[in-house]
Amino acid sequence: MRRVAKLSAACIASAALALTATACGSTSSDKDSGSAPSGGGKGVKVGLAFDVGGRGDRSFNDSAARGADQAKKEFGGDIKELTAKTSDTEADREQRLSDLADAGYNPVIGVGYAYAASMTKVAAKYPKTTFGIVDSVVNGSNVDSITFTEEQGSYLAGVAAASKTKSHHVGFIGGVDVPLIKKFEAGFVQGVKDTDKKIKVDTQYLSHGSDTSGFASPDKGKEAAQGMLDNGADVIYTAAGSSGNGAIEAVAGKKGAWVIGVDSDQYNIPGLSKYKNAILTSMVKNVDVGVYDFVKSVHAGKPLTGTNTYSLAKDGVSLSKSGGFIDDIQAKLDAAKKKIVDGTIKVKTTP
Repeated sequence: MRRVAKLSAACIASAALALTATACGSTSSDKDSGSAPSGGGKGVKVGLAFDVGGRGDRSFNDSAARGADQAKKEFGGDIKELTAKTSDTEADREQRLSDLADAGYNPVIGVGYAYAASMTKVAAKYPKTTFGIVDSVVNGSNVDSITFTEEQGSYLAGVAAASKTKSHHVGFIGGVDVPLIKKFEAGFVQGVKDTDKKIKVDTQYLSHGSDTSGFASPDKGKEAAQGMLDNGADVIYTAAGSSGNGAIEAVAGKKGAWVIGVDSDQYNIPGLSKYKNAILTSMVKNVDVGVYDFVKSVHAGKPLTGTNTYSLAKDGVSLSKSGGFIDDIQAKLDAAKKKIVDGTIKVKTTP
């Protein structure tokens, strides 16, 4: 599995089609709008429909942005970004995808499972446009479903947490109580318990169902983490988008406590640098690789379609080593990874 260079998540200047804004105040963005459509070696024209939080969340969306940025750097062209709001309806998501397709962007990528239903409808209406969706499966001859084995990477995060806790008490914070985030919880808890069954695991979700605010509320993440710390947890794993930034801040304020980041290598995120010595590791989900591979395939005129899964065996998910804080348990993590890859350990996808 090739790895994409980690590029900065600098905002792209706003221009045309400024149709939506995030709960954090971001707007849609555009650049070089006169570029030719993708394919035929004329550069890429990528439409990104972000989940809540958008570019700058220091986690999930930023990973997708890095993949698109890398493709633009290599092939030329431009990127158009539109970002979801926590108040979005299905009609809003359909309109966002349709606007990108109508403007000639190809491919159009829905960053997040919330775009599944809307993409099913929109992709059928635009058969000449190739669509990609991250974290869900959409059936369509012109759709690439980019999925990951989050539970496998989270299992390793659980092994790390169990190996580092001194209080025998750890925590998991999920952004939204949905099947995707349940995969993170399931893998993490299994990894903890397989390492030491006596360790207590607290679990908390910040929102439920169609309420996606749990992915974009750092204050909620901070409050949840503080509650776990007060209750005795000393290692907390957060799978909550930008809400996790608040959890990281809370843990950094507690001497001897660790936080495990998610999606991006959060130790190396500039906006989190003052907390990095509390970031034990991050469960990196290489959304950037999936997005880059997809955009590259469209540019080459041979679009990826169907379901393409990035697993632990393919380094689609992994634990970051930045900071050197897990060096002393690396042999244990490598052994667990080997057992997952060879099938000795079957990681659950539901708690």
